[in-house]
Amino acid sequence: MGTAQSREDRITDSESDEDYEEEEEEEEQYDDALSDHQNTQSSSSTSTSSGTQKSLDDIDAKLKSLKLKYNSQQSSPNLKNPVKLYLHIGGNTPKAKWVISEKLTSYSFTKENGDNDENCWFLEVGTKVRVRVSTEMQLKMFGDQKRVDFVDKAVWALKFLRDEEYRNFVTQFQNCLFENVYGMEASEENKVKVYGKEFIGWMKPEVADDSMWEDADDLSSGSIPIKGNRELMEEFEEAANGGVQSLALGALDNSFLVNDLGVQVYRNFNRGIHGKGICVKFDAGGSRIGGSPSSSTPKKALLMRAETNMMLVSPENEGKPNATGLKQVDIETGKIVTEWKFEKDGADITMRDITNDTKGSQLDPSESTFLGLDDNRLCQWDMRDRKGMVQNIATSDSPVLHWTQGHQFSRGTNFQCFASTGDGSIVVGSLDGKIRLYSKTSMRQAKTAFPGLGSPITHVDVTYDGKWVLGTTDTYLVLICTLFTDKDGKPKTGFSGRMGNKIPAPRLLKLTPLDSHLAGNNNKFHGGHFSWVTENGKQERHLVATVGKFSVIWDFQQVKNSAHECYRNQQGLKSCYCYKIVLKDESIVESRFMHDNFAVSNSPEAPLVVATPMKVSSISLSGRR
Repeated sequence: MGTAQSREDRITDSESDEDYEEEEEEEEQYDDALSDHQNTQSSSSTSTSSGTQKSLDDIDAKLKSLKLKYNSQQSSPNLKNPVKLYLHIGGNTPKAKWVISEKLTSYSFTKENGDNDENCWFLEVGTKVRVRVSTEMQLKMFGDQKRVDFVDKAVWALKFLRDEEYRNFVTQFQNCLFENVYGMEASEENKVKVYGKEFIGWMKPEVADDSMWEDADDLSSGSIPIKGNRELMEEFEEAANGGVQSLALGALDNSFLVNDLGVQVYRNFNRGIHGKGICVKFDAGGSRIGGSPSSSTPKKALLMRAETNMMLVSPENEGKPNATGLKQVDIETGKIVTEWKFEKDGADITMRDITNDTKGSQLDPSESTFLGLDDNRLCQWDMRDRKGMVQNIATSDSPVLHWTQGHQFSRGTNFQCFASTGDGSIVVGSLDGKIRLYSKTSMRQAKTAFPGLGSPITHVDVTYDGKWVLGTTDTYLVLICTLFTDKDGKPKTGFSGRMGNKIPAPRLLKLTPLDSHLAGNNNKFHGGHFSWVTENGKQERHLVATVGKFSVIWDFQQVKNSAHECYRNQQGLKSCYCYKIVLKDESIVESRFMHDNFAVSNSPEAPLVVATPMKVSSISLSGRR
């Protein structure tokens, strides 16, 4: 179930070895021939002329039969930016290997017009590679091997002749990437403009304060990592009746899948979720989920009121997430309690996402409020009227949710996603890559705003204690530590105060170039989550994200460990490539860990639930062989 680590760690392909063996053998044969020639010359005084000529002819024929190979570096002493170019073949099969594509060639960074006529940097290697410098290349560094791997329609590797040449390439690549992303030269001044003086760790990770990553009170000593020699176990796999749109996991008895037909109910067990054979179907009658025949399939489901109610959000227009209202469903009866409208100051508005007030509030039987997010709005909605009484649905033609608190920003925030902590603080991800932290007392101004790294944040999650934030982009995950020490020496998070200038550098979670290539050219990361806890003192132990047919699992403690082997010999932000993959036979809709309640005593984690359009699977991390 879990794949082995990609066969990328060291270039030891058979073709390369054969080349070196052939060279050594040819040198030996050449030495033998030369020895024969010298012996012939020394004995020429006693040999007949015809015999001597015959011996010379034999030696000449032997030399001609050898396809002698000379050091190509010697034949091109003035070659600028010399590199060896390798191509990976065989995917992740036992026959996978690196082969030499060009034994000695050169690379260059050139500025040209791209697909959208913008002037940008490209990497060119010999005659085989021409690729726009971007995070989509998934460039991975191997400092100890003077090598980089990357993706351009295939998986390539460059090996440099000297360490200085390798480091020069990495610096050039990072500068070109900065300019392609931000449209300005990668100077110190411009980096300060982009990141801000407080975020020196974003500019110079090597001087950042990483001590907070080794937070002493994160209870990591109780973490049981996924061992590399153990396999993930699939416990259940069931048909999901097709068209799965979203997954709503419960912490109590049941979990739910929303598909094209309705809401399917699953029973929660320690080994995963198992279908109960109950499906609340969408109909056009209005008494059950669905409303009118023209309404689109709900794309988001939110559990509330001790998981007895569900909020379903359907986009107003296909292809866009924004909705003008939602449906509240009583799970026990399967009927719509009401259809709510989003309204502010008498005008209809839209929301692109909703979430619970806190990480554990879906377990509160009296919960009547939830959070809402739109492109330039962050707010809290209340299902009660202004006098604190629940609205009388029977006598209300179009019940309106009350905007209890929040802020409507004038422009430019381009909010995309959000999540809440255990105490109700809020993290918001934006189109420009920024991640903002709001305290539980104010939605008007962020306490901390982390700069973007050039890619839009499409999903965001946060630990229960608010110490760690996980942002998802198309090509990587970004893990941010929010901890800092205030002027009185007390530890705080960026949700409660301004972090000053000692902000830890973020860490990136990436696929290796090979796995990125195997996942598919058009497949993107989505839905990065921490494992799920709702109690103080408990620590999330794993992270999971989805890309194509892969569910990718990282060990949280391993990612936080600054001495982890992944981080050796890296330049720039630390990137972690150690993970397990769950591979399915179709693209995955969502991957989520069940609540910590369902972790058995000998397990490092609660089961992982993986939903594809046609199936739902439960994966055990029990560590059994």
